[in-house]
Amino acid sequence: MSARTRRTGRARLLTAAALAAAALTLTACQDGEGVHDEGASSAGSATASATGTSTSVPGSKGSSSSGNSTAAKNSSTGKNSSASRNSSGSTGAKGSAGGSGAEDPGPTRTRCSTSTTRTTATVVSRPLNHVLLTVTNTGSKNCNLIGYPAPRFGEAQAVPPVFEASKPQAVVTLAPGESGYASVLLSSADGSGSNGYTAKSLEVYFNDGTTAARPSLPAKGVYVDDSIRVSYWQSTMDDALNW
Repeated sequence: MSARTRRTGRARLLTAAALAAAALTLTACQDGEGVHDEGASSAGSATASATGTSTSVPGSKGSSSSGNSTAAKNSSTGKNSSASRNSSGSTGAKGSAGGSGAEDPGPTRTRCSTSTTRTTATVVSRPLNHVLLTVTNTGSKNCNLIGYPAPRFGEAQAVPPVFEASKPQAVVTLAPGESGYASVLLSSADGSGSNGYTAKSLEVYFNDGTTAARPSLPAKGVYVDDSIRVSYWQSTMDDALNW
């Protein structure tokens, strides 16, 4: 082999080695930038995942981005908005307007008085020694029979005690034409009462204490002693005669 040929081969080897070194250097630089870019891309993806695709957070109903998206959607469609629900008629608004669960005010209600009622007193055979008081609404509006009557037989000065157990669960309201009832125990059935007398007149005071009805009694009168008791006003005759 000639010297010229050896020099040419050595030059080629050196050139190839230089090219290989340059290629390695360039590849390392490119690989370094590539790793850095991939890291930023992964971080961005993680951030996007945390802010956009998180499924749940303890104590919340969903991710903030999903919530904001739902809120924006609801705002545009008018759904799930308390203001829109209230403006269209919430349960409270319906109740206040007299819907389900609200009491129908009905006709004006006032206390029953002698000017709008008719009162009768009937001596009954059962139970013994009882008078049934019947009050009928002769007016054009509902009226309430409050509490119990205060009957005054003859010249009696005291109001008879009431059977407390006879108190109804609700005030007795009479529509026009309807009647309410109360019973009066005049005297003890076994004759154990005292201070008895015969009464031929009766006044029935209503709860206001200022007006009195004057129903008639039998011509012979009724016997009254200090056992006298009265029931609360009742909506039925049977309830009144239980006392």
